[in-house]
Amino acid sequence: MNIEINRRLVIVVRADPVICGHSGEARNLAEVALTRGFDDVRIVTWPLDRLEETGLPLKPLDTVLPYSPGITVERPAPVGGYKIPDGRYLAGVVGRLVELFTDGVPTVALSLYLHPHTTAVAQAVRIARASGLPTNVTTIAEAVGSDITDVVRSAVEHGEFGAAAAVLSDYLSQDRCVAVSEYTKQVIVESAAELDAMYGTAFAAQCEERVTISYPAIDTSAYLALDATETDRYLAARGLERGHYVLYLSRLQKAKGVDDLIRGFAASEACRTQQLVIAGRGPDLDFFKSVAERTSASDRIHFLEDVGDEEKPHLMAACSAYALPSKPAPEFTETFGIALVEKMLAGGGPVITCDTGGILEAVGDTAVVVPSGDASALTVALNACAGGLDAADREWWQSRAREHAMQFDRVNVFDRLFTGLVGDSPELPLTANVSRVKV
Repeated sequence: MNIEINRRLVIVVRADPVICGHSGEARNLAEVALTRGFDDVRIVTWPLDRLEETGLPLKPLDTVLPYSPGITVERPAPVGGYKIPDGRYLAGVVGRLVELFTDGVPTVALSLYLHPHTTAVAQAVRIARASGLPTNVTTIAEAVGSDITDVVRSAVEHGEFGAAAAVLSDYLSQDRCVAVSEYTKQVIVESAAELDAMYGTAFAAQCEERVTISYPAIDTSAYLALDATETDRYLAARGLERGHYVLYLSRLQKAKGVDDLIRGFAASEACRTQQLVIAGRGPDLDFFKSVAERTSASDRIHFLEDVGDEEKPHLMAACSAYALPSKPAPEFTETFGIALVEKMLAGGGPVITCDTGGILEAVGDTAVVVPSGDASALTVALNACAGGLDAADREWWQSRAREHAMQFDRVNVFDRLFTGLVGDSPELPLTANVSRVKV
């Protein structure tokens, strides 16, 4: 059957099953695109076996929700054999992008994470245009955080001019440059300014002028009006009771402050009758388990490694408090906090977090904020949130948090991000009189 393709969206990202808020953001933008004039949506990502080899935290495959018809997930195979020590998978992604960019279909290419995804898009666009084939591509690059706080900042600190310049120049080569928070933009500009001062380049002014803010897109409908019967079913399966557990649900790495949370929970008087549920996967799972085993509350601390997309909002909605005490680290700084917004939408007890990176842009004034790395401050916050709130207090926190979080609804974010790139706008930078492709 031939289907005419009039407009395509290609998203390059570490997609599901990777445990990362931005894999969810890519899904959300893809779903909205189907309602905004894109009749072919492709998510180009990495082969499953390669994801497993990297050690990235992954969801169990059977817990990943399916994409809507019209969204195709592509995992290009590596190119070349064992004589190529690295870059085989990147070559596969670039090659597939070139094929998608040279069939004449008006295409918007969105990359989340500058390295290697924007690198791949920039290379593919250059090759496609040099091929002489019909190429009609508009590019958006979204700097999500660790590619700046880890890659660019690290390169600047170690005097690795070429690496930093490569990431920034590929970023600025895109038609639209966005960052997931004001904090992220600030880090980009500051890192670029350091590079400029060291080598006489001119990146900072360009970043200051061109980078705009596009907060992560979240499917608010997945967290609102949850079925209470379903929530009770999930809780019963886990041996949990509504309002009788503190929840952490995110990637398990030391920069997230889970060890501080464990110690703060163990010292909390109000939490003596509470459980602590630590849900997620990550490189420091065993470390956190060892910290928990050394506390007096070890029998009330539970690690869940198999929480799926459907169960997540229900666990969030029924907790007495949700804690994400993230702290800045060389390898990772929270540049927004998608999980915090998801929790705020779901309801339940208050959010407890820290003024780290872009977190306050996510939570506004609707969370309990404690100093990062301070387990005793977490104890005080848990005493207040898990044991000191009546129903009216809890409702007050919940309603304010949900109202604030609604601004990150995926439809609102998509429409702001794609203004001038989709629909019948005269600003649409897509060439007229291009061929349409049937598949």
